[in-house]
Parts: sequence; structure tokens; C-alpha cells
Amino acid sequence: MSAPIYDFELPALSGGRFSLAHYAGKVLLIVNTASECGFTPQYAGLEALHRKYAARGLVVLGCPCNQFGGQEPLEGSEIGAFCEKNYGVSFLLSAKLNVNGEGADPLFKYLTREAPGVLGTTAIKWNFTKFLVGRDGAVVDRFAPATKPEELDAPIEKLLG
Repeated sequence: MSAPIYDFELPALSGGRFSLAHYAGKVLLIVNTASECGFTPQYAGLEALHRKYAARGLVVLGCPCNQFGGQEPLEGSEIGAFCEKNYGVSFLLSAKLNVNGEGADPLFKYLTREAPGVLGTTAIKWNFTKFLVGRDGAVVDRFAPATKPEELDAPIEKLLG
């Protein structure tokens, strides 16, 4: 039986959709991102994690979101071009989506239920909230926007084995 996370599909940056089932057995780092946020430089750290651990089974997934101060004004291919040009991003990006409220993408509704924030809150407080998912598809941890990608080495190493 597969874990529920593998039942989700996301809109692809280039159009269409992609299934998380394709990443079954991998460690996932899922992050809501934005191009005009104080935390935007974390794209470089996320790319470093991708390059360091992809061969061992880490999949970094950036999910652009415009729900926090309008900090993701770009659309579609503009997002990918910005990330590649400014931060060398080669990891997977979804199309822009919502992470909070009625219109939140079902994946983020699931992630916030499985790994609530401080005091049990389910809402995502800001861009660059990070969710770490084990090879078995279980949501292992949630990290605040201020947590730098390089601080995730130890938990990622543990999950990669």
C-alpha cells in the first residue's frame, strides 16, 4: 500500500500536471517559494541540497506561492527563468499555487495536517516553509521559513540512511 502523499498531483511549471507517485521511495523536501521574498536567497541553499543529495535519493520540490505579500508576481516560465538565472536552480518546481485557505492545493492541506506548526497551527505563516518527507512517504518534520537549507543536512542525512 502506498503512502497518501503519493496520491497527490501538482500543476507543472511548464503546463500539465505531475504525480508525486513518481517519487515513491525518495526523500522529499517540499518548500513553498517566492521570487521577491527576504528568504528568496534560500533558493541557492535548496539547490546546494539538491546537488549534494539527489544521487542518494533526495528530491527538492519548490512550490511558488503568491499568498504572502504578493511576493511571487511572476508566472509560469518566468518563475523558472528567474530561479535558473539568479540561483542556478535545477530542482523541480511546480506551477504557482496556494498553500493556505479554501483554495489551498490539496498537497499543502495534507502537509499542514500531518506536520502542524507552532501550537498546532496548520496555516503556513510565510514563504519558504519546508516539509521533509521520508522514503516511506510519511511527513517527518516541518521547518520554519527562517530555517536555512544548510541546517537540514543532518535530518536529510538521517532519512537518506
